Amino acid sequence: MAVLAAARLARILDKAGGELGLAHYRFLTLVAGGDERASRLAERLALGKPAVSATVGALVAQGLLARDDVAGDQRAIRLQLTDEGRSVLARTEAAMAARLCELVGGTDDPVATMNALVALGEAVDRDLAERRALGDRR
Repeated sequence: MAVLAAARLARILDKAGGELGLAHYRFLTLVAGGDERASRLAERLALGKPAVSATVGALVAQGLLARDDVAGDQRAIRLQLTDEGRSVLARTEAAMAARLCELVGGTDDPVATMNALVALGEAVDRDLAERRALGDRR
């Protein structure tokens, strides 16, 4: 049941994002958080280089992302949000957060539910960090 609930929640948040789907939201959030290299994003999102290239291309075409060469590394590109990208990301996050708050508000204990979601997010971050340290790309 928990897996189904998580999958359904992801779909609801994807729809709530409006301008930005969940996949592009995750991508832009990582860029905004300081992951500026495409290779690093591929690793963090467990995506292949073709998928990252396609996503970067789409976000650049929409005017949400800019790419620059990395000095001293001809193969690397540095990514950064445009002003429009920051605006769309902020609106998307606000819409998703509002929808999540609506759903959490319908539980028996909204505070405990939100705390559990935050704790789950922290556990996911720890797991990803551990797997990265061990070279596990699952």
